[in-house]
Amino acid sequence: MAPAGGPGAKKGILERLKNGEVVVGDGSFLLTLEKRGYVKAGLWTPEAVVEYPNAVRQLHMEFLRAGSNVMQTFTFSASEDNMESKWEDVNAAACDLAREVAGKGDALVAGGICQTSAYTHHKDEARVKQLFQRQLDVFARKNVDFLIAEYFEHAEEAMWAVEVLKALGGKPVAATMCIGPDGDMHGVSPGECAVKLVKAGAAIVGVNCRFGPSTSLKTMKLMKAGLQAAGSKAHLMVQSLGFHTPDCGKGGFVDLPEYPFGLEPRAATRWDIQKYAREAYKLGVRYIGGCCGFEPYHIRAIAEELAPERGFWPPASDKHGSWGSSLNMHTKPWIRASARREYWENLLPASGRPFCPSLSQPDV
Repeated sequence: MAPAGGPGAKKGILERLKNGEVVVGDGSFLLTLEKRGYVKAGLWTPEAVVEYPNAVRQLHMEFLRAGSNVMQTFTFSASEDNMESKWEDVNAAACDLAREVAGKGDALVAGGICQTSAYTHHKDEARVKQLFQRQLDVFARKNVDFLIAEYFEHAEEAMWAVEVLKALGGKPVAATMCIGPDGDMHGVSPGECAVKLVKAGAAIVGVNCRFGPSTSLKTMKLMKAGLQAAGSKAHLMVQSLGFHTPDCGKGGFVDLPEYPFGLEPRAATRWDIQKYAREAYKLGVRYIGGCCGFEPYHIRAIAEELAPERGFWPPASDKHGSWGSSLNMHTKPWIRASARREYWENLLPASGRPFCPSLSQPDV
């Protein structure tokens, strides 16, 4: 297979998806940069883009090298209600960093907004839309390639976000909700959520964060069924957690006692993510990436699993044998015996933690 393409004329997000191409998203920024010492837990605001730009740039580069087609701006919670006077500088710097790295490969820049604190407090539509608009003004000035409204637990607020982003004109809008199979916090089903987002103007819909790979795919099936039943059409997008969360309630991993500092035992293996990528592809999802806990090696797993469909391997695979094939060179015969897909595909990993419960009881 050919290596990944370099800089040049780039097709837009909708052109790629309409052609049936696989778009690989990026992964975790907040949790990953917190572990590396650059982000403070709590509000999870992204001051790191101005305080430690090299750290953010490096993570973007790792995702690009792993096979990502999209550099999403690190602007999660970077709205005026969370950051006061810093928000505009943060949004602008995030766009510049994403554009710089995207220019080193065949990647697009996506300007991202998320749910607001204002919605939960008073549900003032005019105020919430104003917050979205102010972020959008920066994205428009920086000329991002497309827009993402992500991490919404209420369909109503997600629709408001899409309506604001769509009003810019000329920029495709993707919308993802942080919901599981039970739907949003007001009881709106995943299928209904998807239909509402399309009616608001989203061309790409799906889920991100809060739930692990298997749960996110269950939600995507419900979204797809809802769209088909309503006669609505949209491209599908999934960016799950890099953690397994079968015991989560409606609120997802934020309700687990391990959130956010004890999640490592739940981390998905690269083989789990290859299965996730293949199942998502079979479901008809063509925009596949990750969210919290999704490290660059997880993105590489998506890119490797779908390399036959994409037609190339990511640069990060130069030193990596597919499905453990590089272990053929090991000196130990029992390790050489694991250099095959069947071994890793069927492995049930142990946690290595004595007396560790298999599942947790959510706090709420």
